[in-house]
Amino acid sequence: MEISLQDIAGGALQEKANQAFAKVMQNMQDPNTPWKNKRKINICLSFEQNEDRTDCTCEIAVDTKLAAVKPVNTKFCTEKDLDTGRIFAQEYGPGIKGQMSFEDMNQNSDSQTAYVNGQAVDVETGEIKDDSIVDFRAAKQA
Repeated sequence: MEISLQDIAGGALQEKANQAFAKVMQNMQDPNTPWKNKRKINICLSFEQNEDRTDCTCEIAVDTKLAAVKPVNTKFCTEKDLDTGRIFAQEYGPGIKGQMSFEDMNQNSDSQTAYVNGQAVDVETGEIKDDSIVDFRAAKQA
């Protein structure tokens, strides 16, 4: 005896299996889940018959076992104001507390730049900012 998933329960079993398959594929593509964990689709058909064995009821269940979302870690700097007893917490972010990033340096350098005769000049040092790279290998030796 053969059965077709498309025909059972008016196609409900096939529809549930397709939905479970889509969930598994979506979970596999989620970058927040571990790549190595196995995912599973369980199709369970439970049959219960009457005493005369002339009729039976079939319960259809489709269950998925997906990979759990990976936890995300962060760090907080915690301090307590000794005068008021108030507690403060601040997330570090991607860098070390008090450490400057390249973006911070770019912001600071732009504010200290002035243009004189079409050339960028550092206001503090008076240096002409020249971004051209000098190839000393190609320079002639004296």
